[in-house]
Amino acid sequence: MKNQPSATIDGPNGRIAYRQRAGAGPGIVWLGGFRSDMLGTKASFIDDWATREARAFLRFDYSGHGESDGAFEDGSISEWASDALKAFDTLTDGPQILVGSSMGAWIATLLAKHRPDHISAIIFIAPAPDFTERLMMPAFSDEQRRQIFENGRLEQPSDYSDEPEIITKKLIDDGKNNLVMNEPVPVDCPVRILQGMKDISVPWRHALDFAECIVSDDVEITLTKTGDHSLSTPADLARLAATLSAI
Repeated sequence: MKNQPSATIDGPNGRIAYRQRAGAGPGIVWLGGFRSDMLGTKASFIDDWATREARAFLRFDYSGHGESDGAFEDGSISEWASDALKAFDTLTDGPQILVGSSMGAWIATLLAKHRPDHISAIIFIAPAPDFTERLMMPAFSDEQRRQIFENGRLEQPSDYSDEPEIITKKLIDDGKNNLVMNEPVPVDCPVRILQGMKDISVPWRHALDFAECIVSDDVEITLTKTGDHSLSTPADLARLAATLSAI
């Protein structure tokens, strides 16, 4: 069962590919990052953990990601959040623990705002809510900003793929409509944040700023001094497993 094939459901932006395991609740729902897919290291590790623990687990690809329909550059935070909401409503039952990695933390936050009564806890890994406005735009040069707003897109080398990373004006504009850190974040369940201090994509101080916005009093942050953005070393994965078991 380790390499079970994906299935699909009809989503708001085309077919959504997913993999799911039955098991005890609360179930675990994986929400991946920008340009990542459900076969990545951390998602596969949680799948193995869920199998050993006989826990329900759902992972899926947003539109334009992995095995789902669509082109990545056509997507936006709103569209990927709507994919997540469709998968959550269609494929889960009862309380769920969300695990949001990088951009997936932003999607998890939006999902929790829509379905607060169905979320029992959230684990944020290198959380990047509002990254378009707080992380991307300040880091771009004047020329890069000009390309985005005059040409509608910017292509730049990716740290995680051989293919260029495409940033669209649509993504930036839509991000402004989904910002969550300009006001208290209405997440009132237990929250655990795992963050590396060597993360060059999401500075650890961004995770602290995000934690301060969350209304829940049950928020714990684990900072790993040598951790990078992926947090995929054996020690990082062991911390993730321990966090899942404890929460």
